Amino acid sequence: MATPINFNALRAQAMGSSQEEEAVTVNTRALIDKVLARYSGEWTVLRELLQNAADATASKVVIKFETLPSLTVPVPQNSESSTILSHTLLHHTLKRLIVSNDGNQFGPNDWARLKRIAEGNPDETKIGAFGVGFYSVFADCEEPFVRSGNEAMAFYWKKDSLFTRRLKLSEQQTSLETNFVLDYRSSTSPIPKILPLCQFLASSITFVGLTQVELWIDDFRLLTLTKLTAPGAEVKIPRALVTRTHEGLFRVESVVRETAQLEAKWLNIVAWKPKAASISICGGGQSAVVGGAPSTQSLRSFFSRFSQNSNNAAVEKVAREEQEAQEAIAEDLVGESKATVFLHVNTAIISANINAAFSVELERATKKPPPKTTKIAVLTSSFDEKAASTTTVTGTASKATDIFVSVLPSKSGRIFIGFPTHQTTGLSAHISAQSVIPTVERESIDLNARYVRTWNSEMLRAAGIVCRIAWSGEITSLKQKLSTSLKGSGRTKVNADDVAKVVPEAIHMLNQFTFRESTPSSQVATLVEEAFWTCSHTATIEILSSCGIMPSQDVRMATEDLTFVSGIPVLPPEVIKQASGFVKKLMDYGIITDITTGDIKKELERQALTEKQLVEFLRWIGHKAKINEVDQVIVRSLLDVTVANEDNGDINQERLIVLGGIKNFINPSRIPGNVPVPPDTTLSFKLTKNLDKVELEALGWEDLQIVPWLRWLVESAGGRAGVSKEQDLTMSPTFAAVILPILSKQWDGLSQSSKTTVIELLRTRTVIPTRLGMRLPTEAYFPTVKIFDDLPVITGLQSVKEKFLAALGVRKTIELGLVFERLLAPPKYSADASLARPAWSHTDLIKYLASVRSDIPLADVQRLRNTAICPSEMGNGRPSEQRYCVSELLEPNETLRSLGLPLLYWPSLLRPGSEEVKFLSFLGLKPFPTVAELILLIASAKSNGDLALSDRALKYFANFHFQNTYSIDETKATKIPFLPIEGDPKASVLPTQCYTNENATLMGFQVLRKDLHPHAARLGVDVNPPILDCVNRLTQNPPEDKRIAMQVFGYMSTRLNELNSRLSEMLSQISFVPVLGKTSSVQASIKHLPPRLCFLGTGQDEQYREVFDYVDFGSTANSFLLRCGSKHEPSPLELARVVVREPARVFTVFESPDRYLELLRTLAGSWSNLKKDKALVKDMKNASFLLGFKDVMSQGKTAPNMNGNTADTYAEDDNIGVRTYELATADQVVVIVDDVINYNLFRGNFLAAPMEEELEDFYIALGATTLSYMVEQKLLLGQPNDDQRDAAKLEKLISERIKLFLHEIPSDHVRYNATWIEKNLCIIVVKSLAIKKSLKLPNISLTQATTAFQGKNIKLSSRTFPGHTLFVTPGIHDLYDVGQALSHLLLTRPKAQHAITLTVLLDTDLYKLRARGYNVERILQKKAAENKVAEEQRKRQLEEEQKTINEQAANNISQLQIRNSTSQQPEHPIMPGLFPDSPDRLSRGARPQSSENDSMIDQRRGGFFGVITRALGGEDGGNRRSQLANTGGGAQPPPPYSQDDPDGTIETHTPPQPGTAPHQLQQNLINAIKSSRSYNSSSVVSNPATNYVRETQTFCDAKPAQNISFIAQTSMGINIYLSNTMADKNKFMEERSSALESFAAILIDCADTIALARKSLHIFHDHQSNTIAFNHNKALFFNYRYFEDLHFANVRKGKKSEAIIYWFVVLCHELAHNLVADHSSAHSYYTESFLIQYFTKIAVKIGSTLQDGEWSRDANNTSLLD
Repeated sequence: MATPINFNALRAQAMGSSQEEEAVTVNTRALIDKVLARYSGEWTVLRELLQNAADATASKVVIKFETLPSLTVPVPQNSESSTILSHTLLHHTLKRLIVSNDGNQFGPNDWARLKRIAEGNPDETKIGAFGVGFYSVFADCEEPFVRSGNEAMAFYWKKDSLFTRRLKLSEQQTSLETNFVLDYRSSTSPIPKILPLCQFLASSITFVGLTQVELWIDDFRLLTLTKLTAPGAEVKIPRALVTRTHEGLFRVESVVRETAQLEAKWLNIVAWKPKAASISICGGGQSAVVGGAPSTQSLRSFFSRFSQNSNNAAVEKVAREEQEAQEAIAEDLVGESKATVFLHVNTAIISANINAAFSVELERATKKPPPKTTKIAVLTSSFDEKAASTTTVTGTASKATDIFVSVLPSKSGRIFIGFPTHQTTGLSAHISAQSVIPTVERESIDLNARYVRTWNSEMLRAAGIVCRIAWSGEITSLKQKLSTSLKGSGRTKVNADDVAKVVPEAIHMLNQFTFRESTPSSQVATLVEEAFWTCSHTATIEILSSCGIMPSQDVRMATEDLTFVSGIPVLPPEVIKQASGFVKKLMDYGIITDITTGDIKKELERQALTEKQLVEFLRWIGHKAKINEVDQVIVRSLLDVTVANEDNGDINQERLIVLGGIKNFINPSRIPGNVPVPPDTTLSFKLTKNLDKVELEALGWEDLQIVPWLRWLVESAGGRAGVSKEQDLTMSPTFAAVILPILSKQWDGLSQSSKTTVIELLRTRTVIPTRLGMRLPTEAYFPTVKIFDDLPVITGLQSVKEKFLAALGVRKTIELGLVFERLLAPPKYSADASLARPAWSHTDLIKYLASVRSDIPLADVQRLRNTAICPSEMGNGRPSEQRYCVSELLEPNETLRSLGLPLLYWPSLLRPGSEEVKFLSFLGLKPFPTVAELILLIASAKSNGDLALSDRALKYFANFHFQNTYSIDETKATKIPFLPIEGDPKASVLPTQCYTNENATLMGFQVLRKDLHPHAARLGVDVNPPILDCVNRLTQNPPEDKRIAMQVFGYMSTRLNELNSRLSEMLSQISFVPVLGKTSSVQASIKHLPPRLCFLGTGQDEQYREVFDYVDFGSTANSFLLRCGSKHEPSPLELARVVVREPARVFTVFESPDRYLELLRTLAGSWSNLKKDKALVKDMKNASFLLGFKDVMSQGKTAPNMNGNTADTYAEDDNIGVRTYELATADQVVVIVDDVINYNLFRGNFLAAPMEEELEDFYIALGATTLSYMVEQKLLLGQPNDDQRDAAKLEKLISERIKLFLHEIPSDHVRYNATWIEKNLCIIVVKSLAIKKSLKLPNISLTQATTAFQGKNIKLSSRTFPGHTLFVTPGIHDLYDVGQALSHLLLTRPKAQHAITLTVLLDTDLYKLRARGYNVERILQKKAAENKVAEEQRKRQLEEEQKTINEQAANNISQLQIRNSTSQQPEHPIMPGLFPDSPDRLSRGARPQSSENDSMIDQRRGGFFGVITRALGGEDGGNRRSQLANTGGGAQPPPPYSQDDPDGTIETHTPPQPGTAPHQLQQNLINAIKSSRSYNSSSVVSNPATNYVRETQTFCDAKPAQNISFIAQTSMGINIYLSNTMADKNKFMEERSSALESFAAILIDCADTIALARKSLHIFHDHQSNTIAFNHNKALFFNYRYFEDLHFANVRKGKKSEAIIYWFVVLCHELAHNLVADHSSAHSYYTESFLIQYFTKIAVKIGSTLQDGEWSRDANNTSLLD
């Protein structure tokens, strides 16, 4: 971040500078133009000059325009004034404007201020503040001229600077007026619009102190404005009004109300609009103008009125009047018109309370101090004076001209700051506030600047307070008018007529003070309105109401017509409608509210309602309650206080209604409205007929129900409750004929309880009119009863429902007692035959009763059923003397006669379906005998020996079973035995005691007689006995032999579908199966076993035949036993129970451990089900049924010392001795072999479980222990090795291969995953490692050497290894030991094959693993990432070396320059450090140096590196060549290296000259390293060549042929090439992959030492080539054959130092070929330079290798990929 600057100090420094100060210059013309650009008003110049006149206390101002005649239109010859004036307005242009006033003459300060811009008027009572107003004259005038008194001032320009000259006038030139002479800059300036100009002047004179303004054009006075003001009266400020503004800057001290009169006189031409025809005289294509206004616009405005609706009569009328007015004006253009307007002006004196700081800031903005007092005036138009002003307009143009259109604030007034601004007030009143600070152009109020904004805001709030006071004055005036009206009429209370008279004026006043949005700034109206409504201590304002002028807190808004409470003061409807804006503000500010229920309640308490008002009240409150606008509490409170007078037509009979006691209303659909109702609780229908049911119910009233109404009628009978006889239900047949039809109509809709109540109320009262008078309902008869003439039959109830009367008890039949008395009595005989009355028979009685069956009361029906009225048939066809009840007899039938049953005697044919038969059946006559009667008949006949009658009855029962709908259940339920059985014709049994299946006899059951089998179902006989009975009999009497068992079980097999699971389970546990006992005697005994212990089959082939019992009763009978629990073979659960109960017997029976193991495998496979039986599991844990084995050692074998001594070795042999088997419990001696090594160590000393995973899990579940638990291990740990790099390599190998191992293992067998191993497993290399193992029982121990061991929290001396640690021995450790240690850590149940698999994965290279199907791509990707990191490190190393070289070069150059300054330069300069044999040197034509230099190099070869070179074959050394003699390369050993340039020529290079700079040499070496590259081709093919070099005698430049191709890539990214003549390349790669990886590692170690890119290294193998290495286009190739023959054996043992030295020299040799092509002394020089340069680094690498000891790079860490 930049340093902060102290600007104060910087400014002080600038002020103290010695530079000459300079004044700021001003371009006056540009300044004035920019100021005038802000004056957007149309009459800016006139406004400023009028304001100046007002500030000078002038009373009169004369404005005169002087014109120039037109150059194109000649002056008319007609000299009439109208012609000349019209021509002037149409065609003249402006020459000069002269504004004169009679105010104070200019003083010295005024003249001085006139020529200074932005100084302003210092007088705080004046409006001017900025000092730029006068300069508005420069908008049209170039050089204004001012004369005042005896002085004058002329303005003129010099370029862009304004100058003035003052003149002292002579006495003749002196004037009392002040004149402003403005010559127009342009001679084409048009005459301004006359009518708008006149309107502007009219509004300008409103608030300023001017009393007269004249407007002239040349010699014509177009307008004269005069203002007169009447004496004002002070307005009383209400006490509740707050006169101080919000922030306390201003306070309203007093308000004076005065009336002003404005009078205007003007020439008619002001309103003239010339016709289109007269416009054609205008030249130049310009539009004609009247007073500057385009006439085309006027015509367009005129005719646009007709565009919307040409047929509108009103529009046509306006157009016609406009045309008539223009015609009248045209006739007299110079005629004079006159108008007068009256205004109300409320002027307030405002005092200011401003602190000094605010005053200073405000003075800085306005250039004058703020005033102590100021004025604010509010101008409104009075309703009366507005009406009067319309009558004071006279003249021809009065109707066409509205001079005062902007004076009267009809819609929205304006803010006047001396003159009107563009800012509106938001209400129909002008506000003049001369102390308001405007913007510069004086068109708006400044509400932006900080202090000015506060000042103006407070001024506007003060204006709002003045408006509120003005409102108070207006409302007081209105109140006085009402008081005057009341006094004239002699009344004290205002009525509706009085209010109606003043409503128009009130509306006018309300609309005047209705605030709207102001423009352009809406804040103005907001501030004024806020002060208007909030300047009172109380939220109330006086307003006109229906009861006169009242405080708004007592006035309500009548949102609906509430005529029933006319005493509540409300706003008149006209006011609400026509002054809605003001009313809305009243509501918004909470000053007035709607009528509340509390108001209504007070009014209802005050007086009783009339009937009409009551109806209106009910309609209103019902509707409100219906729509939930009032709740039930309010409804009840209003009803409780409401009383009303009901008008019954007679004033003396008015009834007082108390709504608080009303509970019901009349529903005309239920009770007519003309019947009497309870008066105290129910309203008359005429009062509620206009309300719907929902509204009435919303009032808490209920529909008057029939029962309460009837109860009141009944209880009011007998003259009670004032009811007359005519309305007595028990006495007046006529009234009863009205009431009973109402009840009859509602009868069906009544509930049963209501019907019962109605019956109770009427049955005991004489409410039925009959021909014998009013009777009880039970004493009256229907008209249909005509048996006797003296019965009381009902009359006059034709519309009453019959069922209603019947419910009351009106009879349709004669009472049975009377019938029995009159009709069944003995006949009476009389002398008069007509009076004889014969007796009726039972047939006559039945026929009569059948005809009136539906009308017989239930009690009479029951009496008929219980009375013996009918005889039975006798054998002779006569009736019996004895009479029976109808229910005791049967219908006469021939079939029934044969059975001897009692039949009804009927002398004639009794037709089925006749009314008599139906009625007899209703009384109980039976068409056929019942089941019980038939069974009794059959049983009694058989007991009496009448077998024929018994058989007939049985046949009737069977044949008519379905026809008579006999119930089988009823037949089975009988307790009387009546069915015959087979074998005993006299015996009888119940239907449940016999069956139709003859096999049921096997179980001891009876069988129905065979001829009745087809009817068995009708007789209630089942086919088979109940299965439960069969089961009981089977268990009670089990079969004693196989034959009987086959029959019984065969029968039971036919009933299998009836055997449910419960019975099957019960049978499975009962012993009823006969089984031959297993004995050697000839006669085996029979025993009974439960089915679940029996197994089906012959038992000959079953493996468990000696353990379980097998039976075979045939396939049919066996199916029954299968259902009962028998099986073909035992289940695992049964096997478990047997083997737990008798393990020794079962093991003996099986006669083979293999068979017993098969049994245990079955139990192990079913363990998930067996373990559910807790008792069985407990027995299995305690029983000795588990099979274990023990290996008894053969004689002569060495065994562990039984006394606890340690045996050093334990020789293993395939002959382990004899294996014995024993049965034992799980928790005693059986051991799970989970460690094969420990098992081999201690075998024969414990009883082991079978080595099968399923059996092992089974044994463990029963409590068996593991071998690892029984063997205690003690770690004999050596000290940690100093070199732990073996641990790092092994940790990397494990981390890499462990994922491959765990990938194939189920997740539930894995204890720790690969991620956990990487984070938590620690590997430590220790010097020695052994384990002492001890078997707990018996106490046997031995010590075993190992190369790897894993343990947790191991302590060694004073050191603790926390967590899991893998200890390994140094050098080559056995990977099987590592695999076994890791498998026990990784897996929950390690097996021997797990350790073997992990060993294979650790010991096999990735190339082979990929060939075997393992996914090793991820590992290779990781190797590639490691190579990338190594490459980046190499580049950084090169950059560091390059930086060092550059620094040395710079130092050497500087020293060389110093030396060269004193020495002579060579003739042919050579780049410093450039070797003579470098390509650059040779290209310049440099020749090789003499052999003296060669001898110098040869002498250098005799040093240390020469010895190394010769020792490794760099020169003709005998020892190394002898080593290579056996490599198969021929008689001559191969040279240690050669370069490959088959097509090039050999160039000899001289060694570098003495004195070459070291940094140049180092730069050459770096360049050689950087230039090495990767070989991109897949093959290398070259031809052999030999060049003899003359300069040397020790090198032979042999170029052997190369014919190799790419085959694979090591894991470290080095490409491998093989000879194309090789037969099996894949076999070669598989066998030598580890060696190739080791060779690649050696080369990488060498390359990393000198920061050589690994990609430039390549490995090749050609068994026929003698080349050790070659450089092919700067790609380096190294022969694997020599590494395998010379170094691989030692590298494999961890001895890498010799290999690194050898191949580093070879690498340096090939890198030198990047600089020199041939094997010259220069090449040797560069080779040795590489060795010298990087000697230190290679020595460090060799030293670290020697410290590694026996460690070697394991080829298993890497892989090869094609």
